[in-house]
Amino acid sequence: MPIASRSISGRTVNPVGLGCMSLSWAYGTPPSDEDGARLLNRALELGYNHLDTARIYGLGHNETLIGQTLADRRDQFFLASKTGIIVDGDKRRIDCRPETIRAALETSLDLLKTDRIDLYYLHRRDFTVPIEESVGALADLVREGKIGAIGLSEMSAETLRAAHAVHPIAAMQTEYSLMTRNPEIAVLEACRELGTTFVAFSPVARGALANGIGSDGELGEKDLRRNMPRFTGDNWRANRVLIDKFNAVAAREGVTPAQLSLAWVLAQGDHIVTIPGTANIAHLEENIARWDWELPIAVERELNDLINHETVTGPRYAPAMQRTIDTEVFA
Repeated sequence: MPIASRSISGRTVNPVGLGCMSLSWAYGTPPSDEDGARLLNRALELGYNHLDTARIYGLGHNETLIGQTLADRRDQFFLASKTGIIVDGDKRRIDCRPETIRAALETSLDLLKTDRIDLYYLHRRDFTVPIEESVGALADLVREGKIGAIGLSEMSAETLRAAHAVHPIAAMQTEYSLMTRNPEIAVLEACRELGTTFVAFSPVARGALANGIGSDGELGEKDLRRNMPRFTGDNWRANRVLIDKFNAVAAREGVTPAQLSLAWVLAQGDHIVTIPGTANIAHLEENIARWDWELPIAVERELNDLINHETVTGPRYAPAMQRTIDTEVFA
């Protein structure tokens, strides 16, 4: 379908936003604060107007970097952050109690140097607290003007509907790419029905569909993907065969693999936006350069046949991590 500007909670945004996580952690050594600030400023210059962060990214470092870098440009972008994953020393927990949500927001506002976060997500489902109670607390913050809208991350269609019955849910953020099709089970359609924007994180499959992992699959010691089954051992070797074929399609169509991957995600619905992350300015420029390229239907079908939940080898997460995720899984 033709690509045009899209919206979150009534705010127009570029379909390609910026996931800021890589500026603080996750895929190896993050850039210096100076280089991170340079990338953030360049993002706004290029037309990125939707920045996505979270408290857990660098344990506050990511929010701090955005606040210190962009406080004087705050009116130029739609700002999203998240709470719900709490780290105390070497212990990590999911906590979406109302009092925890309120305290976390106040800290985020301070770090981000702003009096309002446009979109505030529950980062994960807290199975010990009714979702209605957590959303009720967020609704209070909307009424107080401290947040503009409520989002959920990595949650099911059932949870989305229960939350939406308490207060409109502006966005659902979940991993979505050719390699990760779980949202197609139920969440994509639920978002469409409810008027909820679907925010696709890792739209280039955690770098796999952007030449971000070498052919040997070697990953750094601190790289999160080392604990994700599809990126290791025989699983990776099998998936690499699919990726090589995908790269050949990109070359034939005259786009980069990342651009092809983003175009595929955006073609799945006009209620979808993407937030590819990067710590590299060249990749930042690449990701947005063809944001309005319309994927030919024949190519979309070819990609669907090539890479899908039946052809990809290995699950998204190891069992321990999967138990913390509320999204639907394929049988």
